[in-house]
Amino acid sequence: MDIRAVVTGFPNATSIPGLDDAWHWTPAPGIDFAGALSADGERLLQLSGRDSYDQELASATLMFARDHEADIFLRNPHLGAAPGFVAPTGRTFDVVAGVGAEVHRFHRVENPDLAPLVRLTFPAYADEFSGDETLDEAVTRYRMLRMNNLDRDPVPYLKMRYANTRTKGRSTNPGRGLAEPRRLMEEIQLLEGGPGSFVEFENRHHQVWRVEWHGVHLVAEWEPDAGAPKEIQLDDLLSFAERSLYV
Repeated sequence: MDIRAVVTGFPNATSIPGLDDAWHWTPAPGIDFAGALSADGERLLQLSGRDSYDQELASATLMFARDHEADIFLRNPHLGAAPGFVAPTGRTFDVVAGVGAEVHRFHRVENPDLAPLVRLTFPAYADEFSGDETLDEAVTRYRMLRMNNLDRDPVPYLKMRYANTRTKGRSTNPGRGLAEPRRLMEEIQLLEGGPGSFVEFENRHHQVWRVEWHGVHLVAEWEPDAGAPKEIQLDDLLSFAERSLYV
């Protein structure tokens, strides 16, 4: 397939200044796409922005993705990230993430021949990825991160499970499932007054902690030799839980 011919045929497609074989197009107000040929010309590295497009950021992201595509997908063909990205001034993104065609499903309807040749690339944050997400987890994570918001804050990788004897709330997944950090903070605060209630949470390095309520908050690291659970005050616990995700 002649990817260049396909992309330049998109409505409103124009070349991106300063970046060879790269284009910007807008199918509707507030929706922007940018794309660049991969280094070998065999794939389209595509970025999207919804009400947040920034051409300087898009250009920097696509340039980095072209130079580091192999690194982005080295550990995971579904969802990966490469460190070393230096975002334009005022931005705090520190990696470029890539999403495989089996996850994003872009162009499947209107251009099915192009679809398998497209990898989405986005500026992102290192603490958002473990590197070993399964295909199902990659799909879930892609939807959670809303990476087409180029003004977004980080949403650190988190898996958790919980059960609360007071509220009767509990997670429905058989093990720890992907969740947003705000859910962790909410469930930790709801532990008080529920004897036997617990919350387990896991960061991107697969470090796991378990918090239980037995008249006080007790926290233990999920390791065979971690020792006895330690009592901790709620404010300190919330601070610890947040810090554990941003690493």
